Amino acid sequence: MRTIRLTVAAAALAALACAAHAQNTDAPAAAPAPAADAAPSPAAKPDPVVARVNGSEIHLSDVQEAIAGLPEQYRSMPPQMLFPMLLDQLVDRKAVVMLARKDGLENDPAVKKQMARAEDATLQNALFSRDIGPQVTEEKVKERYEATVANKPGEEEVHAAHILVAKEDDAKAIIAELDKGGDFAALAKAHSTDPGAAQGGDLGFFKKGDMLPEFAAAAFALEPGKITEEPVHTQYGWHVIKLIERRTAPPPSFEQAHDQVRQEMIQAAVKQVVAQAKQGLTVEEFNPDGSPRKSTDDAEPPAKPN
Repeated sequence: MRTIRLTVAAAALAALACAAHAQNTDAPAAAPAPAADAAPSPAAKPDPVVARVNGSEIHLSDVQEAIAGLPEQYRSMPPQMLFPMLLDQLVDRKAVVMLARKDGLENDPAVKKQMARAEDATLQNALFSRDIGPQVTEEKVKERYEATVANKPGEEEVHAAHILVAKEDDAKAIIAELDKGGDFAALAKAHSTDPGAAQGGDLGFFKKGDMLPEFAAAAFALEPGKITEEPVHTQYGWHVIKLIERRTAPPPSFEQAHDQVRQEMIQAAVKQVVAQAKQGLTVEEFNPDGSPRKSTDDAEPPAKPN
């Protein structure tokens, strides 16, 4: 279910991205004026016809929509290069579609299903753009950031180093060397199998959630300058950990948090729109064999006694 919810949220994100492209008059390739300059039409028409294929018209707005859907690196190309290239593609597509209709492919059951799915997706995206777009403007994202992130207390971080070896006895021997005054960085370079051994085992700053639970618990329990009295075991081997310093990390900047905050807002708005859409509807779900689904169908079976 989580995967499906994320897929719906991704569809909303895509719909909003498309709407943003369509509304973004700052994008040079998508702006109407340059494309109009490239079109060979002396008359100042709002949406002139730029091609006809067997009488079926292609308008300037069709080319502009195609430009808006391109990746950024292509949208920044000069309009005089983009216009003829995309116009040719639109002409080719219209010709191919005409041939497909002439052959009656729109009546093929499989094609009908695909066309219905495309129509459903278009309507879903249109609804998301209309109802969710106004809720996730840059101004509203900034307001959400200020309310939920900017003033949030920073998370504690530690700066630590470690020595990783395959055997517990080897780790204990290293701890004994350190207790006698051995140099941590030198011992890390000599014995550690971790890729950071060349830097003396230095891991830099990290938060609890950045490391494996057993490693993080041991590191955060230390005082600055101290090492673990016993080796710490993880899936990678045996660690000797030294805590260098602690700090409270500042909250992320607006630029750093922007995408996550916006995504959270979109997901919340999608949930609201879906709940509203389902109000008053009768929903029936069935198992793959066609039998009615029960509330217990998704429940995990009880664990077997040992």
